[in-house]
Amino acid sequence: MTSTSKVFAKEFEQLLDLQQVRDALYFLKQDNEQTTKDQIEVTEVEAPPFKEETRAAYFKEKLAAFGLDDLKTDDEGNVYGIRKGSGSGPTVVIAAHLDTVFPAGTNVKAKIEDGIVYAPGIGDDGRGLAVLLTLLRTLEANKIETEGDIVFLADVGEEGLGDLRGMKAYFRDNTYVDGFISVEPGSPGDLIYCGVGSKRYNVTFKGKGGHSFGDFGTSSAIHAAGRAIASLADLTVPKDPKTTYNVGTIHGGTSINTIAQHAGFQLDLRSVSSEALAELESNALALIEEAAQAEGEARQQPGSISVTTELVGDRPAGSQPKDAPIRHIALKAAEVLGIEVEREEPLSTDANVPISLGIPALTLGGGGNSGGHHTLEEFFDPTDAFYGPQRILLALLGMVGIKDAVAPLLPVQN
Repeated sequence: MTSTSKVFAKEFEQLLDLQQVRDALYFLKQDNEQTTKDQIEVTEVEAPPFKEETRAAYFKEKLAAFGLDDLKTDDEGNVYGIRKGSGSGPTVVIAAHLDTVFPAGTNVKAKIEDGIVYAPGIGDDGRGLAVLLTLLRTLEANKIETEGDIVFLADVGEEGLGDLRGMKAYFRDNTYVDGFISVEPGSPGDLIYCGVGSKRYNVTFKGKGGHSFGDFGTSSAIHAAGRAIASLADLTVPKDPKTTYNVGTIHGGTSINTIAQHAGFQLDLRSVSSEALAELESNALALIEEAAQAEGEARQQPGSISVTTELVGDRPAGSQPKDAPIRHIALKAAEVLGIEVEREEPLSTDANVPISLGIPALTLGGGGNSGGHHTLEEFFDPTDAFYGPQRILLALLGMVGIKDAVAPLLPVQN
């Protein structure tokens, strides 16, 4: 494989030779304070799981100020519009998710202490949404015209049981996409180009139940669930491709002296390989069925325990080769800014969907230092956070090209 230092070196020299690109990078540095203000403002608009409408409406107004074409809210709740290029380049989507993990009524008011912003959701993904706005500001302020179209997308359902519903809906309705960038909280050097797929199940066992002493010997839903969990815990999975399983919650029973009628658990299965994930899923479901049968047979009551497995999460896995052009574009964008790429391990993000469809896609860090994600103590430090948007801007411009100056590096897929 050609070394990173040489791939697209000439093209990025051409980009940085353009005064308007250098001015745009400087603009992003100067805009750091405003970007943080945007981040606080959007974070303080609630966006609980499956109830992102208020934040979506707020963000749509923000996007409308930039005159995007075909600005809309789709049936799933995604908000997006197009910044048109010359028509001779690829279409690239840049996205950040609207939803948070926090339920309605959570106090999302930001507080600032010693320059650090504290608020649930301030990083994930308040940062990503704020980055979209600063990118639009610098493109407009510096009158940058691109060859390809750029779609600015604020999507729903990225977190938890949202199951990437917004991104699935977008790609179901839009088939013209040639490249994709998801912006998440993280270092400006983050570069995620492989997606961790997952299957999530609610597993429920049911039986007759009874009194722990008077009906002793009756099959127990809890005992069946315990057999299943013990079997799952003994599963062997490959280390490469990395494949994992986890029973995350358990429930059931009525009292200490009751043979349980109902019991169950939530099961999370993950892999970077679609094939490995499918094999794990098949094995896990078989063990769960066997556990229900084993409990009944152990009590000489075959068929006395039933089990249902409800699929509640289905995130597609996907990978791309290391020599994929989109990866080298992002690597070069970091390199010319002196940013070291330190993290490339697979994650589960909005990029899973396009990657699984064969569309070049990445997840990039929005810059700044954040932590405590998914907790009430979440924080964001905006010091030098502009490096994230700078790297993303260069990667984006590398993909779509500059009108009459720099050709797009990302090929048109369709």
